[in-house]
Amino acid sequence: MNALPFAFAYPAILGALVALPVIWWLLRLTPPRPKTEVFPPLKILASVLKREETPAQSPWWLTLLRMLLAAAVILAIADPVFNPRTNSLVAGGPLVLFVDNGWATAPDWERRVQTAEALIDDADAAGSPVAIAFTADPTNDAVPGSAAAARDKLQAAEPKPLVPDRQRAFEALRAALNGTKPGTLAFLADGAAARDNETTVRDLANLRPAELRLIEGDAEQTIAITGASNAADAMTVTATRLDTSSAAQLPLTAQDAQGRAIAAGSVSFQPGQSTSIGSIAAPFEMRNDFARVSIDAHATAGSVHLLDDGFKRRRVVLLSGEARDEFQPLLSPLYYIQRALQPYADLIEPNSPDLATSIPDLLSQNPSVIIMADIGRLPQETYEPLQRWIANGGTLIRFAGPRLAAAPADDPLVPVILRQGERALGGALSWAEPQPLADFPNFGPFAGMAKPTDVTIKRQVLAEPTPDLAERTWASLADGTPLVTTKPINAGRIVLFHVSAEATWSNLPISGNFVEMLRRIVQLSRSGGVTSEAGAASTAEALPPFRLLTAKGVLTTETGTARPLIPNAKAAPVSNFDNPPGLYGSEDGFTALNVLPDNAELKPLDTAGVTVVRAGLIGGETWSAKPALFLIAFLLLLADSLIVMFMSGAFSRLRPAARSAALIAVAIAAGLFLAPHDLRADDSKPGDDQILQRLDNTHLAYVVTGEQDVDNISERGLEGLTEFLTYRTTLEPAPPVGLDITKDELAFYPIIYWPISASAPMPSTAAINRIDAYMRAGGTVLFDTRDQFSALDNSGGAQSANGERLQQILANLDIPPLEPVPSDHVLTKSFYLLSSFPGRYAGSPLWIEARQDNRASDPKSAASADGVSPILITGNDFAGAWAVDENGTPMLPTVPPDEAQREYAYRAGVNIMMYMLTGNYKTDQVHVPALLERLGQ
Repeated sequence: MNALPFAFAYPAILGALVALPVIWWLLRLTPPRPKTEVFPPLKILASVLKREETPAQSPWWLTLLRMLLAAAVILAIADPVFNPRTNSLVAGGPLVLFVDNGWATAPDWERRVQTAEALIDDADAAGSPVAIAFTADPTNDAVPGSAAAARDKLQAAEPKPLVPDRQRAFEALRAALNGTKPGTLAFLADGAAARDNETTVRDLANLRPAELRLIEGDAEQTIAITGASNAADAMTVTATRLDTSSAAQLPLTAQDAQGRAIAAGSVSFQPGQSTSIGSIAAPFEMRNDFARVSIDAHATAGSVHLLDDGFKRRRVVLLSGEARDEFQPLLSPLYYIQRALQPYADLIEPNSPDLATSIPDLLSQNPSVIIMADIGRLPQETYEPLQRWIANGGTLIRFAGPRLAAAPADDPLVPVILRQGERALGGALSWAEPQPLADFPNFGPFAGMAKPTDVTIKRQVLAEPTPDLAERTWASLADGTPLVTTKPINAGRIVLFHVSAEATWSNLPISGNFVEMLRRIVQLSRSGGVTSEAGAASTAEALPPFRLLTAKGVLTTETGTARPLIPNAKAAPVSNFDNPPGLYGSEDGFTALNVLPDNAELKPLDTAGVTVVRAGLIGGETWSAKPALFLIAFLLLLADSLIVMFMSGAFSRLRPAARSAALIAVAIAAGLFLAPHDLRADDSKPGDDQILQRLDNTHLAYVVTGEQDVDNISERGLEGLTEFLTYRTTLEPAPPVGLDITKDELAFYPIIYWPISASAPMPSTAAINRIDAYMRAGGTVLFDTRDQFSALDNSGGAQSANGERLQQILANLDIPPLEPVPSDHVLTKSFYLLSSFPGRYAGSPLWIEARQDNRASDPKSAASADGVSPILITGNDFAGAWAVDENGTPMLPTVPPDEAQREYAYRAGVNIMMYMLTGNYKTDQVHVPALLERLGQ
C-alpha cells in the first residue's frame, strides 16, 4: 500500500527538478531595456563613450515565476495521480472474487465492476486463473478459469433486489476451489451483514488465502425502509441505515398506484443512531391511497417500501346492545374489541343510543366494517339500509350474547339459521366440558393460523345443520359445532362469532388469537370503496407474481423465474430467489413483499478476529493532476510573456487609444477564459415572461421529431384543433407549442401529442426519463403511430415500422396496463357522445389506461377510475385530420375521403381535451338523465 495519497506515473521525470538551480542562474539575466534618445547623433555617441553597459539582473519575482513554470511542466510530464490504485495481487494461487450484488450495491455498481475488472486485469497480467462468485445469484460456477471468462461473468452480472445469500455463494466457492488455496481473495462487500451472527468473513479466512482483501463502497447510500404503519393521525415509517457517523434528515415521499407523489414527510437520525421512525402527515382518505413510500435520492429496492390493501386503515363502527358501564369496562362487550382493533382501524361509535337514528348517520360516514356486540333486534327501518350497505361491499361482524340467542330465527343479518337459546358447556346441569377449538380449515382468513391451545368455550349459540354449513364455517370447536360462520352477500359479507365479545362465554376475547382473528376479518373488508377479494384468496391460495421490484426500486411487469407466493400465517413471507420483492396477486388485489423484513436493522460486517486488508472502490476517487498542471504552466507562460512585453516597452510604443484598447482586450480575454462554467446564463430555461405566458393560457403541445413534414403537420393539426375548440367550446387555447423533450419544461401542458416516426432519431434515455416523470406528475402523452395499425393487444400480427419504434419507446416507460376505450368510458361523453375515435384513418382503437376492475358485469366500472389516463395511443393520425392551412382548408384527405369522418376526428379531439381538463367529472349521475335524453332512450 502506498503511504502517500498520490503517485507519479513517470517518476523518472522528476530527476529534471535537480536542474532548477541552473535554470535559476540562467534566468537571473535579462536583456537591458531599450532606451529612447532624441537625435542628435553626437549626444548618443557621447553617452556611449562615457558609460559602460552591463546586463541588468532579472527581478526576483520574475525569476520565481519562471521557476514555477519550469517546475509545473516537469511535474505535469511526471503525471501525478491522486488516490492511485497501488494494490497488487499476492502470488501463490488464483484470484478469487467474492462479489455482493444485492440491493445495496445498485448505487455504485459501475464502480464495483470497474474495481473487479482492475483486479482481473492484474491477474491476467500475472497469468493467474480467476474464480468469481456472486452472493445474490441462486447458482454460481466458481471454478477458477481464464480472465476472459471472468470478465464475461462480470459483465453479465447485475444487482438484484435481494439480501445477499452469502452462505450459499460460499458453499459454491468452497466446492469449486476443492482445497486450492487462493492467492488474493477479494470480498467486494456492500458493508451490511445479511443476517445476525454472520460469519462470512471468517469463513472466507478459513480458505487460507495469501491475502484477504475487504473492499467496501460508500456506506452513506445504504439506507432502507423496514416498516410502515398507518396510525390514527399519520403514517409512521421505520428506516435503518448503515453509516451512523453523523446526523441526517432524509425526505420521504408517498406515492399512489399511478406513481404520483401525493404526500411527503421526513425521518431524522442522530449521530450513532442506526434506526429511526419518521412520519408522513396526511388525511385518512389520502393515506389509504398510498401504494408505496420511498426515500428521495436513494434509488434502491431497500429504500422503497411497497404497500398493499392490508396497509389501508378501515373505518369500523362499534355498536352494542347495552349501554357502556364506565365503572366496569371489563364487562363491556366493546372493551375487548376496541383494544384489539385500535392499532389497526379508526373506530367510530354512535352519538345516540337510538339505533334508528344512529345507524343511518353512521352509514353516511362510509364505514368499512360494522361490529354488533349482542344485538338481537334492530329497528325495522334499519334493515334495508344495512342490507344495501352490505351488498355494496360492507362487512358486518356480529357477536352472540343473550339478546341474539333470543332473537327471531329469521333474522336476515345472520349468516346461518340459529337455534333458539344457547348451549352451555361445563355448567352444573351439563355433562359436557368446555370445548377447545379445532384446527382452522384451509380456507378463509384463518387458514394457516395455529390452533390455540389455551382457548376454551363455555357457552355458544348453535346453528341449524344445513348442507352448506361446513363451507360457511371459518372456525369450529373440537366437537364440530361452528364458532365463526360467514355468508357472502354480493360484494359484502356477514360474519358471526357464536360466542360473546366479552369473557363470560369464553376466554377467547382475552387471548392473542382474538386480535389476529379480528384483524384478518377487518382486512378482508372494503377500503376506500374497493373490495379486496385477494385477501381471502391469499390465505388459501398461492399468489402469482404481479409486479416485481428491480434493484433500483422500480416496479416492472417482467416476472422472470419468480414463483407464486404461498402465504404462511405462522410467519411473514421473506423475499428470496423464488419470491423476489414485489406485488403478488392480480389487479383485483395483491400482497406486498418487501426486500427487508419488518423491523430489520442494518449492521456492519463482523470482521473481529480476522486479519483483512481494507480498500475502497476505484473509479471516481482516482484522478490525474496532469491537465491541471499543464493549465497552470500555460497561464504562467502567458503571464511571463505579458510581463516581458511590458518591460520591453512594447505597450509604450502604442498610441494611448490603442494601448487602452489592447489592455481592455487582454482583460476581457482573460476574464472569458477564466470564468467558471457554472456561472454562465442558461438560455435553455424559459424566462419569467415565457413561464407566465404558458401559465396564463392553455396551449396544445406536440413533440418536435426533427422531420420537417411531420412537425409541420403536427403544428397545423393542433392549430386546426385549437380553432375548432375556440369555435365550438368555451375553451380558447393559445397557439400550439412545439417541444424539445430533452430540455423544454413539460409541466405547463396538460397533454402532449407525440407523432411516432421510425425515421426520426430515437429519443435519448434522459428524454424518456423526462417524459416518464411528466406522466407520473399527472401529465398525459398521446402517442400516434399515424399508420392505422396497432398490435398492442398482442394479436400476433406483423408490426409496422412506426409501431416498432413505439414499442421501443414504451419499453423504457413505466406505463400502466392498457385497453381500448370502453363504450361507457368518460371519454365517450366528456363533451360529444362518441362511439369511436377516428382521425385521418378510422381503423385503430384508442388505447388508454385499463380500469382497475375489468368485470364487464359492473356498469359503473368506468366511473370508478380515478383521475386521467397518463397515456393515450392511437394509429389514426389525429393531426393529419385536424391539419389546416392558413386559409382554414384541410391539408390532408381522410381515408376514405369523408368530411363526416373529419368532423368526428375534431370531436374526438374535443373529447380528449375535455377529459384532460375535467377528468372523470362527467361520470357522475347528475348527467345521466341528459345523456339518456340525448341518446333517445
